[in-house]
Amino acid sequence: MDSDGEIQYDEDSGEDNMLYEADSGNESSGDELDFDEQRAGPSASRADDAIMDDYPFQVLSIQEIVEFMVEEINEVKDVAQLPRTTIRILLNHFNWDKEKLLERLYDTDQERLFQEAHVVSPLIRKSSHAPKVNSRRGAVTTEECEICLTVQPSAVMSSLPCGHRFCAGCWAEYLTTKVMDEGMGQTISCAAHGCDILVDDETVMRLVSEPRVLQRYQHLITNSFVECNRCLCWCPTPDCGYALKVSYPDMRPVTCKCGHRFCFACGEAWHDPVRCSLIKRWLKKCDDDSETFNWISANTKECPKCSVTIEKDGGCNHMVCKNQSCRADFCWVCLGSWEPHGSSWYSCNRYDEDEAKAARDAQEKSRAVLNRYLFYCNRYMNHMQSLKFENKLYASVKEKMEEMQQHNMSWIEVQFLKKAVDILCSCRVTLMYTYVFAYYLRKNNQSTIFEENQKDLERCTEVLSEYLERDITQENLVDIKQKVQDKDRYCDGRRRALLEHVHEGYERDWWVYND
Repeated sequence: MDSDGEIQYDEDSGEDNMLYEADSGNESSGDELDFDEQRAGPSASRADDAIMDDYPFQVLSIQEIVEFMVEEINEVKDVAQLPRTTIRILLNHFNWDKEKLLERLYDTDQERLFQEAHVVSPLIRKSSHAPKVNSRRGAVTTEECEICLTVQPSAVMSSLPCGHRFCAGCWAEYLTTKVMDEGMGQTISCAAHGCDILVDDETVMRLVSEPRVLQRYQHLITNSFVECNRCLCWCPTPDCGYALKVSYPDMRPVTCKCGHRFCFACGEAWHDPVRCSLIKRWLKKCDDDSETFNWISANTKECPKCSVTIEKDGGCNHMVCKNQSCRADFCWVCLGSWEPHGSSWYSCNRYDEDEAKAARDAQEKSRAVLNRYLFYCNRYMNHMQSLKFENKLYASVKEKMEEMQQHNMSWIEVQFLKKAVDILCSCRVTLMYTYVFAYYLRKNNQSTIFEENQKDLERCTEVLSEYLERDITQENLVDIKQKVQDKDRYCDGRRRALLEHVHEGYERDWWVYND
């Protein structure tokens, strides 16, 4: 790609020697972080050091992503001896699994491989696809474009290896539409109706001249490379532009240069000790209307005539349906017609025992389900809210640290405050996700141990939070420092113990979940 962002095709080499160059428009600004620039995020702490060491990762810029993609292509090319553009399509077909591609290349049915990848086999490309030659000497050869039906010189006609030939103008318009309007890059097929052969990169570079189209095409190819590659993922932070590379995909924490810490497997904020499948269910449950339905079931009834949902907002049991086409009068208690309620012989104690019990049990069950969800959701949201407030502690702690340094304390001596806030925020995040884990967890002996660990961590976290919010003066500095250091060590230890117990439960299959 040249300085204008165009992909370069090395014609002198006689092969598809593509060079991609990244546009840095989506990269982060690189602004320096103040005070907490080394902090990976509120959920990062020394408790995760072992996980980080066991799961190394790299943060790649757009340029580094492109270089990595070219390395992958060249590595396969050295073995397979195929054009680079063909290899790129084949790798994309196998989600950039080099071993799987090479295994298929050397099996007994190569033609089927190329057919599945929608590529014409380089081994059977026929010369019959060459342009027609006029038999008269010196005459300019011409052909009819199959799209615009105009007769064009053969020199401006072009085709894929499938042999369908169109004029350069029609090709350029077709490719531009696919790239700019339909957002297609790696899956653009031949312009001929019914032909599924994919357009290679060299053809796009040769036939498209607009820099904005080429730049968009390169972005689509790069994005496809990251999304298809099991060992790569984009940072989910909006407008970040970095990707993270790992040796193998797993549910582990990774931290981008922008500071965002997330789970590599699912892209959500790091959610230990909850597995990805449960956190997705929880977030969906919080977003959809399922709990609204439970609340309606627990606190409303349906009109016995038209079944419209009605909420009782007064003490009178005489209900009149608001539905203009219904206007039914009925009793809130028994849902029977209101008309006989004024008679001396009628009373709401006349009901079918089995039917009433079934209705009562159904409503109580709905209310119990709702109350259980609200119990865990309220605690989940409470820790989330506390985390937002305690993130503000970094600003106040910075002021306290500066003040302490003015009272003959060194920079190293005052770092205990920042460390304590790091651990406090880590504990908040862990506690927040323990309530998601507990919501789905079925009761057993191990769940009781988990709840005791959760309770202990919650208690010490609240005490540490209280210490850090106190006014620190020269008189109480020594006492506060000792208490903060003792408590943050204890919190860190209890957090480790809770996570280790949950992880051991995963390994030994202790946990059983509610449906």
